[in-house]
Amino acid sequence: MRKSPTSAAPQSKLADSAAGVDAYLSKVPEPARTTLSKIRTAIRSAVPAEATEGMSYGMPAFRYKGPLVGYAAFKDHCSFFPMQASLIDEMKDELKNYRTSKGTLQFPQDKPLPAALLKKMVKLRVAENEIRAQAKVRKRT
Repeated sequence: MRKSPTSAAPQSKLADSAAGVDAYLSKVPEPARTTLSKIRTAIRSAVPAEATEGMSYGMPAFRYKGPLVGYAAFKDHCSFFPMQASLIDEMKDELKNYRTSKGTLQFPQDKPLPAALLKKMVKLRVAENEIRAQAKVRKRT
């Protein structure tokens, strides 16, 4: 069940913008709920203060100068979505122990991605979005 994205609130209102994420997580059965909560915590620790959290396409997601990353639970696995398929290709050696497909990194419901790996991916996405945003500014001027 996919829903259209909602607008994200500023980081200062993280608790308000995260209400949809909290509601989503409350409906996820264990052990996936605990796993996704750990994923959320790791992402929060790696995003800039200006990043926002909310729901996008029916899944928890973060935005920073555009779509950043998302994550979700499925029947037999959890997924991390870097929202940039090339990142998975770039990190293929580090991700060789995980099932990947275009734009998706799958992992067991009871085993969150290592925090260091997740933070590295998030920081790479932040850098990509910053470069893209700077290019747009230069293009306008």
